[in-house]
Amino acid sequence: MCITTWHALPQLQLGDNHCHPLLRDPTSSQNPTRPARSTAKYKPKSYTLRRVFFEYLDFWIEPPLLTPSSVSVILESTRSNTLAPSLPLRHSITRVFTMNCSISGEVPEDPVVSKKSGLLFEKRLIETHIADFGKCPITGEPLTLDDLVPIKTGKIVKPRPVQAASIPGMLGMFQNEWDGLMLSNFALEQQLHTARQELSHALYQHDAACRVIARLKKERDEARSLLTQADRPFPVSANAILANVSGLSNGKRAAEDDEMAHGGKKMHPGITSAIISELTDCNAALSQQRKKRQIPATLAPVESIGEYTQISSHPFHKTNKPGIISLDILHSKDLIATGGIDTNAVIFDRPSGQILSTLSGHSKKVTSVKFVAQGEVLLTGSADKTVRAWQRSDDDNYNCKHILRDHTAEVEAVTVHATNNYFVTASLDGTWCFYDLSSGTCLTQVSDTSGSSEGYTSAAFHPDGLILGTGTTDALVKIWDVKNQESVAKFKGHAGPVTAISFSENGYFLATAAHDGVKLWDLRKLKNFRNFAPYDSETPTNSVDFDHSGSYLAVAGSDIRIYQVANVKSEWNCIKTFPDLSGTGKATCVKFGADAKYVAVGSMDRNLRIFGLPIEDATTNES
Repeated sequence: MCITTWHALPQLQLGDNHCHPLLRDPTSSQNPTRPARSTAKYKPKSYTLRRVFFEYLDFWIEPPLLTPSSVSVILESTRSNTLAPSLPLRHSITRVFTMNCSISGEVPEDPVVSKKSGLLFEKRLIETHIADFGKCPITGEPLTLDDLVPIKTGKIVKPRPVQAASIPGMLGMFQNEWDGLMLSNFALEQQLHTARQELSHALYQHDAACRVIARLKKERDEARSLLTQADRPFPVSANAILANVSGLSNGKRAAEDDEMAHGGKKMHPGITSAIISELTDCNAALSQQRKKRQIPATLAPVESIGEYTQISSHPFHKTNKPGIISLDILHSKDLIATGGIDTNAVIFDRPSGQILSTLSGHSKKVTSVKFVAQGEVLLTGSADKTVRAWQRSDDDNYNCKHILRDHTAEVEAVTVHATNNYFVTASLDGTWCFYDLSSGTCLTQVSDTSGSSEGYTSAAFHPDGLILGTGTTDALVKIWDVKNQESVAKFKGHAGPVTAISFSENGYFLATAAHDGVKLWDLRKLKNFRNFAPYDSETPTNSVDFDHSGSYLAVAGSDIRIYQVANVKSEWNCIKTFPDLSGTGKATCVKFGADAKYVAVGSMDRNLRIFGLPIEDATTNES
């Protein structure tokens, strides 16, 4: 028989009248050996361990069997750790009494007992459970707070944990606490990072909302302006504007040309139906010719291009401001035009090796040069916000015929229509202008109606003339319908400003260059089908150009590379790489000569370099 802690004994009524004769108080009136004491003077004495023990036995064992001899047997078995003889019990024992909470299994600090089940609980745990479920967690019977009886106990001193009983154990505890602290710190850092990302996203959304609001306000103001114009007669006719434009003197436009519309904007006559008809007829004729066109037999073969080397170098521009940043070639006369940082444009006759003319007039760098027709006119765009048309004279000099001041920011590109009667300029002010070449009239100035504020960094006409491609500072390539001046497609994917754009002669492919390299686009499916990343992330691609037959593609960056053009599914192989011999590491522009017989390259020094076959090899190939 196992005897548990004393406070685990059942609550008994320990009166003299209810105790076993061996346990009765000697002073009791039931004791025949001693006289009875006065009840009034009697005070209960504290029970000794012996008395409590016998009370415990009296509760469990039938009175007839609780004799001095049976008690002696029980005590003897307790001393010798042996089992006592079986004795009939007054109550059936189903389990050993313990002072552990029935919920937590721990010694309770504030114990209570259920009247219904007799189970022991921690007060706070059972009260919480009753509040939540209203029943006993062990038996499942309905239970209320009134069914709980508190038990008074002495102060319980919890033993010290085993880990704190030695220095290694304490070190382990400290290590666990440190690890918990670090994990908590890491969780806080993760929460901080998440909060920062959410804040950044919120700020981005706020910025986007502000841009949308600004665009809507701009569209509202434009609509109000158009409504105001519609309510009153148009003050200036197209004929009057054309008449004023024709009155040019010394290459400068008269002040009265700048008729201003409501809101301070210049008025433009627009692209008339006659011009649209001319552009459409040109497109139909060129498309029909392209179907019958074959690669010329005089085109330089791949083997010859693989043997190209530098055959000449020509110092054109000033040494105090070196750098050639634009280039164009007139194939019919083998003339080369260059634009430099020194604000000058140079026209060079390659067969004779002579400079025909140096064009001065711009106040800032010349960003674009373009020959028109048979070289009778050269167009130059500049960072001084102007475009100049230079007319060839009888003595092969070029004089400024028109100065066009329709842009409000740097002019980055000039491209000529296939009719040779019109040209387009693109500027960082976010607009492109369509001009009549003969009169120098800006027929229309187009901006993106979506409200985007990016500027244009490059532009080129499609070979058929009804499509215009532009590159922007926001890494977008936009395709425009020239007839109605609407953007019909946008190509995304570049990183950084689109520095150059070139259409293939077959009309199917478009090559664009930017900081991340070259992308090729299929205009039939309006998707990107191949990418070239010839340089590292710090080196932009500055120029890209198809040859006139559409058989080769030239790319300029830290060097010059020539690719053989294939179809969408086939590989475009690099057949030749020219090093940048300028020492600057920046080849800024590249163009193919007639039949790809040579390649002209401009870089950030003052020299124009020509790459081709050596003289004797070229003579042998021609023969």
